[in-house]
Amino acid sequence: MNLLRKLLFPFAILYGLITSIRNFLYDQGILKSYSFDLPVIAVGNLSVGGTGKTPQIEYLIRLLSDQYKVATLSRGYKRQSEGFILADDTTNAAILGDEPFQFFQKFPTIQVAVDANRKNGIEQLLSQSNTPEVILLDDAFQHRKVKAGFYILLTSYGDLYSDDFVLPTGNLRENRAGAKRADVVLVTKCPSNLSPDEQNNIREKLKVTSNQELFFTYIVYDDFVYSANKKLSVAELKGINSILLAGIAKPKPFFDYLKSDATEQDCLTFPDHHHFTDKDLLDIKNKAKNRIIITTEKDYVRLQDTVLSEQLYYLPIKSRFVTGEASFDRILLQYVSKSSVKP
Repeated sequence: MNLLRKLLFPFAILYGLITSIRNFLYDQGILKSYSFDLPVIAVGNLSVGGTGKTPQIEYLIRLLSDQYKVATLSRGYKRQSEGFILADDTTNAAILGDEPFQFFQKFPTIQVAVDANRKNGIEQLLSQSNTPEVILLDDAFQHRKVKAGFYILLTSYGDLYSDDFVLPTGNLRENRAGAKRADVVLVTKCPSNLSPDEQNNIREKLKVTSNQELFFTYIVYDDFVYSANKKLSVAELKGINSILLAGIAKPKPFFDYLKSDATEQDCLTFPDHHHFTDKDLLDIKNKAKNRIIITTEKDYVRLQDTVLSEQLYYLPIKSRFVTGEASFDRILLQYVSKSSVKP
């Protein structure tokens, strides 16, 4: 913790008090929450960014979309639009935001919507002729105006909420007590061989209650990188000079996976959800010259139609469970089945 954050400790106490009062008012029904007659699953975190929500939402889409009509609803962070928007062929990453547009491109059978007002967003989705049967709320753990039927709380293995403090001294959006609202806690970005003893140690740190389920996941990187019309194996890249580019919260694992000692590589880092200006694009192109540029999937949706397109590739990722995948799937499917509106 740096000195400035320590000096801001009194403000963190005040911020924590304000968020606790807000949660108390919702818990007591003084501030009204709205629920809906269909399964609504909220995925979020206590901390600011970097917990792996996008691959987890994609996991849920794959789990549910074969059996149900699925819609995702996000706020569309840093989008250049306002209000409710339902993705169609006229939308792009600037209008939807990078993560929702990524969902739209990867999963053509689902509905993808954005609205900062989640209540209004759900009402708009339900007013469509093609009404969804399940709604996934992206980054909505603190959006108390909507009462989801099921809450999934994410916390990163290297940055557990139990070891953190509220803003601005730490990175928590609310006090750690907010974790009690979760039905499932997912520890993300774990080592794939996380031992049972360490899992138990984390369980004790997080103080998971008897009414909550705890699971551990890790990130799997694809064996290939993809452009608009071709793919290269990661093994092939070891012999190719390239540029690695990332505008995500925690890019180190991405860089580490693709780095090679055998070739020249430059790693370009930008802020999370960065809006690439014309100057940024020109600087990147001049730096790359004729080298290919490999970026994250989230950055690719913002860069695919720019001057970088002809040399641009992306690396997909997925979320997998250390153990207990079948149990997680069963819990989610049981919730959706029981909460679905019967004809």
